[in-house]
Amino acid sequence: MTSDADLDESLRLIRDSARGIATPGDTRRIRALRFSTTGFDRDTWCQICAMGWPGLRVPEAAGGSELSMRAYVALAEVLGEGLVAEPLIPAAIAAHVLRGPGLASLLGGETIVIPAWQESANTLGVGLATSVGTRANGQKCFVPLAAGGDMFLVAGQGGLALVAADAPGVRIERQPTQDGGHFGTVTFSDAPAEPVAGALEPALEEATLATAAMLLGVMERAFTLTLDYLRTREQFGRKIGSFQALQHRAADLSMQIALTRASVEAAAASIDAGSPQSRAAVSRAKARASQAAMMVTREAIQLHGGIGYTDEYDIGLYLRRAMVLANSFGGAATHRARFAMLAVEEDA
Repeated sequence: MTSDADLDESLRLIRDSARGIATPGDTRRIRALRFSTTGFDRDTWCQICAMGWPGLRVPEAAGGSELSMRAYVALAEVLGEGLVAEPLIPAAIAAHVLRGPGLASLLGGETIVIPAWQESANTLGVGLATSVGTRANGQKCFVPLAAGGDMFLVAGQGGLALVAADAPGVRIERQPTQDGGHFGTVTFSDAPAEPVAGALEPALEEATLATAAMLLGVMERAFTLTLDYLRTREQFGRKIGSFQALQHRAADLSMQIALTRASVEAAAASIDAGSPQSRAAVSRAKARASQAAMMVTREAIQLHGGIGYTDEYDIGLYLRRAMVLANSFGGAATHRARFAMLAVEEDA
């Protein structure tokens, strides 16, 4: 059994390794990637694969690391702090399902597999209007960084199937997102497909919580930048951080971050323990993270004053990333409704 000290050391090592790629405060790489064709850097993706991150939750027997959900959220938090654009969470969903050569190619960085499962906005449910088998037909929306994928893991009526991004019958339309990335609307017209055994739902739960952890990292970094600004900016001959009204606003933001952290960590522990209440815990964490991240990043902009609204100033990057992540895998309202539904089911 892993002791608390061993777990803390493992999480520290994961965070330290993540900061080698997700360097807080260095946004030059992120700015250079904004609104590019793929939205991320393939060389950096290979570094991420070399670290073993897409296989963090994959069993050792299948070639993964088989680490805890707490390790996954610790990693996602640091990646959120660094605004890392590479599609770790989508790839981790695919890694959860794939096995054999397909998984090996994904974990080795040779093939980027992006899941395509949504047919409507703001939902965790797999769309069933698309049919899959040896051929794929239908349309998937909100496919993250679709233009950078080599393969799509398509979910629909008939289960799951792998479809090559350049296969005949596949058409990708890009829609830019606020943070400089994009979602894709992918249309499959009798596209050749390879059926895949497995279910996507458990991986979507983990992806939802990892996204909440990314939002935690985003708001943590935005808050740190804001505190630094309050300590250095002067008005009327005084540091503005000495103004009581601004101190109260900063204290409120600190409380939002602390509550989000507690909720994310509790949900991760619930998944690790195999608790039947883990889905409710995930929804509670995602609802809180989505709402708190929007509050913290918006307040951070306001506390910076006019300079915070300029694109050249980094604080705006965190608000833009929060705007995209807040609704990914279901927004706050969706998860509050799901939490209430699950609570009723438990009481029945």
